[in-house]
This record gives sequence, C-alpha cells and structure tokens, in this order.
Amino acid sequence: MLGAGLALPASWLSRCTMARIPSEVGRHFPPGFHWGAATSAYQIEGAVHIDGRGESVWDRFSHTPGVTKDGATGDVACDSYHRWPEDLALLKRLGVNAYRFSIAWPRIQPQGAGAPHRRGLEYYARLVDALLEADIQPLPTLYHWDIPQALIEAGGWPNRDTARRFSDYASIMGRALGDRVRRWVIFNEPKAATGYGYLPQHREPCGTDALQHLRASHVINLAQGQAFAALKAIDPRLQASSAFDVSPMFPASDSELDHAAAERFHRFQNLWYLTPALEGRYPSGVIPPERLHQLLDFREGDEQDVRADLDFIGLNYYSRFFVRHAPLASGIPGLDVDPHWGAAAAENRTDLGWEVYPQGLYEIMARIHRETGGQRPLYVTENGAAYNDAPGPDGRVRDSRRIDYLRTHLRTLDRAIADGLPVRGYYCWSLLDNFEWLQGYRARFGLVYVDFDHEQRRVMKDSAAWYARVAASNGRHGLGGPAEPGP
Repeated sequence: MLGAGLALPASWLSRCTMARIPSEVGRHFPPGFHWGAATSAYQIEGAVHIDGRGESVWDRFSHTPGVTKDGATGDVACDSYHRWPEDLALLKRLGVNAYRFSIAWPRIQPQGAGAPHRRGLEYYARLVDALLEADIQPLPTLYHWDIPQALIEAGGWPNRDTARRFSDYASIMGRALGDRVRRWVIFNEPKAATGYGYLPQHREPCGTDALQHLRASHVINLAQGQAFAALKAIDPRLQASSAFDVSPMFPASDSELDHAAAERFHRFQNLWYLTPALEGRYPSGVIPPERLHQLLDFREGDEQDVRADLDFIGLNYYSRFFVRHAPLASGIPGLDVDPHWGAAAAENRTDLGWEVYPQGLYEIMARIHRETGGQRPLYVTENGAAYNDAPGPDGRVRDSRRIDYLRTHLRTLDRAIADGLPVRGYYCWSLLDNFEWLQGYRARFGLVYVDFDHEQRRVMKDSAAWYARVAASNGRHGLGGPAEPGP
C-alpha cells in the first residue's frame, strides 16, 4: 500500500503501471463499488426559460456569435429537463448503482440570491426520489460552471461576495435534499471554472485577465470551504468534496528548468484547490510568497475560511501535460510555464485529438492520494472519450474505440486498487451525448447516442452494453481481453 510519505516519481509509476498486470484482472473492485455515469445540468437539461429558471453565464456566452461550433447553445441540449424519466430508464438498463448529475444554480436562485424557487427544488427532489427508488445513489454537483448571469454582472468569481452567495445556495440544497442525499460534490473542476473563465489562453465566458483568474481562484476556494461548512452545519454526517480535474505533468525535456516547470504546474493545476482546503495555505513554489496574498486579495481569517476537511477526493482524468519553462508565458507572476496537452507524437487519440494515456490515471491518483494524506477514499468522478460514431444502417452504434478506451482505463484502475489505493467509485463521462461547451454538439462523449436532429432519439451504443456487463459483474467481466462486440 502506498504510504503518505512515500515519494513515487512519475517515471517509476509509468514503468510500474505498464508492467504490473494482476493475474486476475477485474477481481479487485471492492463490494459496494460505485459504478456510475455522469452528466451536467447545462449540457443536458435544456428548458432554459422554463419554470422560472434564470439566465446563466453560459446562456449568455453561448449566444455570442462565433463562440461555439455551428452556433450551438444549450437552450434545448438533450431536453433532459422534460425527458428525465427516459434517461432514468437508460440508467436502469445500464445497471449502474450511482449517478452524478449537477444542479443548475439558476433554477434554484434565478438571480443568484434570495429565496429558493419552488419549481427548481421540486424538479431535483423528483429526480433524487426516482433515483433512490431505482437503487441508484445520487451524487449531485452543486456547481458545474453555470453561475447565474446576475452574479457575473456583479463581479463574478473575483468578487468575494460570490463565495457567500454560493454558500447560501449550498445551504438551500443541503436543507432540501440532505435527508436523502448523503454525498455531495461542491465544485466540478474549479481549475477549469476559473482558468477557462479568465486566463488569456482561452476564449470562455468571463474575460481574459490572468490576475482576475487568481482572484477568482481564491474566491472559489473560499466558497468551497464555506459551502463545506454549510453542509456540515445541516448534518455533520453529510459527506462532501469537489471533483478536481487532474493530470500528470511531464517535463518537455530533460533540462532542470523543464523539470522545475512541470513541478510548478502540478502544484498550480492539481493542488491549487486541494491544499487550501486541507491545510489552509496555497502550494509553495508557484507564485513568489511576497506577492501571493496581494495577488489573491488574501485577507485575515481566509486561512480558516478556505479550510474543508474533505471526506473523499473526486478526480476527473482525461490525459497528461508536457510542460516547458517559459518566462512570462502564463501571464501569472512566477509561474513561467508553457504546457501542452498530451504527447505531440501520440498516435492513439480521441476524435477531439486528446492523447489516450490510461496509465496516467494511476500516476495522478497515486500522487494525489499521497499528497492529501493517504487516508481519504478516492472516486473517479469523470473519465471518458469523444468518439463520434453514428448509427449504422441497422441503427446500431458500433463504438469499439470507446470500449477500448474504457477497458484500458478500468484495467488501470483495477491495478491501482490491487496496489492499495482506496478507490470507491468510477463515473463514466458521459451518460448522454450532449452540449460539449465550445464544441457544441460535434464531440460525442456519451454511452448513449442522442439524435439531436430527430426528436432527441436515444440509442444505447455498444459501449453502453459493454459497460453494463462490467458494472453488473463488479468488474469481473469485460476487462480481461479485447473489446467485445455489442449485443
């Protein structure tokens, strides 16, 4: 078992995970393992003007000309707001025992403040009750990037008051559903919520100001700590964490400068929202300490307000980074990095061009487990791939590449569990093909094909049938050989 003080370099982990294959692949998933699928509100619900829902930042942003592929928006998406019983039936056919979804903040508080909207609460209560009746454990995410537009206009995440607004919203949801929902995700990918929102490398909702990004990152950490405290105040037995998007960081060369840059980027990308929660401080070695508090607008008492003794660690994993030393490239003082997503020469890529690197799941889980104290359970809260296979003449979607992708990552997860990592669940991204942010509807991550041109028709892909067999057998079937054909 990996001890809390044991340093395992990435090069060793890569050799280990590629070479060590247990004799009984798929035999290590513990009883009660959570086999799940994941979605998010803006990506599947649609119905953006229904039942009093307010405008979100993505409602406004996606309607900006030229922003998304084909001018796509989430106005309708998968229409899951109306078709959720059909989607629940798909979850039953998958045989999963867990479902991660997100709650649309603008459905609960259309302006990001004030009394909760009754119809919004009723919608999520119906969904939770139906999931529990089907023996599917709900894992709601409080925030998956759809902040109310009214709060953006009041300053957004760089505005410290947004943390208080968010903790109020967390209290509302905890009181409404806490008697039935025992485990919560506070933020989905806080790094992406602030990085894509404010860094100048990206064209996403909130502008292009690296210093605003730093302020936003601190306010989200304040919001995470305060929301965690709010949930515990309702019922200390509630469990909460966030879903952190993480990646192994590799130096772009053997130079000492690139090795140091990869380590800085690891701390900035993988630990920036974990270390404050667990230790009340930011990772060292990223921003010069004499400037850190000024750049973050860190105030007296913040070291306590960011604290959250997370009950588990949620990890979203897709691929790895290669990092080179590059002064001033990031726009953030002292960071001096130029990261690149995936290996340039990689041949195995998804239809989005992302490198398929399954052993990275082991590498980053092992490191995060060690650096967060080696005690908390781990959940893979997202993992999946965009492959744009369409139905054939017989209506069947033969997505064998997705089966291969999931199989190799679940084999890696099996090895991690065999080596002692306390992994308790896996949530495949995604249940449905959906609105994929800037990609619109061109990138299909779903286990279920959605025909957006023909009345939202749902078709279970071959990967769905394969994943159902894996889940039903608790990993004992489907992982040992090449991708099996579908039904």
